[in-house]
Amino acid sequence: MHDRTSLPSWKKLENHALDMKSQHMSELFKQNPKRFEQFSIQLAPFLLDYSKNLISASTMELLFNLAKECDVEAWREKMFSGERINSTEDRAVLHTALRNRSETPIMLDGKDINIDVRLALDKMKTFSEKVRQGLWSGYSGKRITDVVNIGVGGSNLGPQMVTEALDQYSDNSVNVHYVSNVDGTQIANVLRPLNPEKVLFIVSSKTFTTTETMTNARTAMKWLVSSSFDQSAIAQHFVAVSSNKKNATEFGIAEENIFDMWDWVGGRFSLWSAIGLPIAIDLGFERFIELLEGAHEIDQHFCNTPLAENAPVILALLSVWNCTFLGAQSQAILPYDQSLHMLSAYLQQAEMESNGKSVSWDGDSISYPTVPSIWGELGINGQHAFYQYLHQSNNVVPADFIGSVESVTPVQGHHETLMANFFAQTQALMQGVDEAQVRADLKAKGRTQDYIDKVAPHKVHKGNRPTNTILMKRISPRSLGSLIAMYEHKIFVQGIILQICSFDQWGVELGKGLANNIQEELSSGNISELHDSSTTGLINFYQSYTK
Repeated sequence: MHDRTSLPSWKKLENHALDMKSQHMSELFKQNPKRFEQFSIQLAPFLLDYSKNLISASTMELLFNLAKECDVEAWREKMFSGERINSTEDRAVLHTALRNRSETPIMLDGKDINIDVRLALDKMKTFSEKVRQGLWSGYSGKRITDVVNIGVGGSNLGPQMVTEALDQYSDNSVNVHYVSNVDGTQIANVLRPLNPEKVLFIVSSKTFTTTETMTNARTAMKWLVSSSFDQSAIAQHFVAVSSNKKNATEFGIAEENIFDMWDWVGGRFSLWSAIGLPIAIDLGFERFIELLEGAHEIDQHFCNTPLAENAPVILALLSVWNCTFLGAQSQAILPYDQSLHMLSAYLQQAEMESNGKSVSWDGDSISYPTVPSIWGELGINGQHAFYQYLHQSNNVVPADFIGSVESVTPVQGHHETLMANFFAQTQALMQGVDEAQVRADLKAKGRTQDYIDKVAPHKVHKGNRPTNTILMKRISPRSLGSLIAMYEHKIFVQGIILQICSFDQWGVELGKGLANNIQEELSSGNISELHDSSTTGLINFYQSYTK
């Protein structure tokens, strides 16, 4: 397979990047009054404005040619049709099947997996409604009032991000809590105020062996049994989302209370599955279906829209342009909506765990930068924390600004202030302000020449900082589903263009394996002599205080 750098479009983009680095976006806007219309897309769920990137029509043409030379459309068809594009694990990638709202069969190994998905959704519906209506009782016969989801990574981050984003849609018939950190402080703080007679635990682990998840699950089990004095109470207070029924039943979970997971769904793309059970319980199953429908709308857009008008494709190409060709090393996700306060963390995992790699499909080292590090915070908080860096540091950080036309909690005057900052920041990052403007402004304010000479250089903003703006009408289950799906497909296209397997995560395995070995050593007191001197010294220091 040819290295991407040998493609004609890649070589042209390298030369084109040298030309564009001498351009300034503010001049490009002056030259083209219709730049916004040219570089924006309106979809039913939101508007995507990508005009504030260092691009021209030639840039986008070259990027679309790159997508074609990388066979993005063919790879898209492979994913949706169930081919095993997760090559290192020999698995299909079919999280899109979880939200397929059409009757079109999706065949995998000769079987229409829509049948399994529908059965899983029916089971989720029945169970979630039973819990919400008070028909599921604990060991003492009392209704469930609190659900504690125990998972880690995608088994926790996805459901938690969604339920917190859609909190205004919850009727609070059940309180949902999340435990992911193996630090005992978190589970202790969650369990301390709860009544064991009224708590239901959802243990989400594909393998049912994940160390962090199972450590927390065993602590929860001991907490329950110490209250009920009955091991059999586990069956009434624990359900599992897992593909390992043997381990789950040995834990004490009744087989009928195990919800299926499939190897063709990766953890960071799994909230659409039974991993989303906390969402269905918290918001109601109808809202969960709306979330799926919003994602399905973007699936259809991604599959059926030409590349030049395809929102996920454009976002992916812009990321490759900014990172691989223009040298940006990180990207900020900046929601201007309190509901989306966990979105940055969610997308950080989704993109960096998927494409934070340096080996191609063929196992060769990749010579070019792949994806940026993803980070971010709510917009207003960020303005008073790190926007100084975004505006004036030597490192250019592309940013996605995400906002809503309507607030889910309208308070007079607040949303207008929020959105004024939202619009102003992308303009300021693009335009900047040069020294002549700074000096003129200070002079108009009556400052002395000595003061102007001293301060002016510090107030210069170079601008030319790229941003995408995603503006939704309102945060809702449907619009949130669309937003998440758009980023999922962006990640997929990135991986194809960069020749990276986006659906494995071998980078997390090394540390996990070493941690298991060290945990055994800490328990036995027999520390291996094979550790480096730093690790040995740290363990010895730790043990000197724990003995």
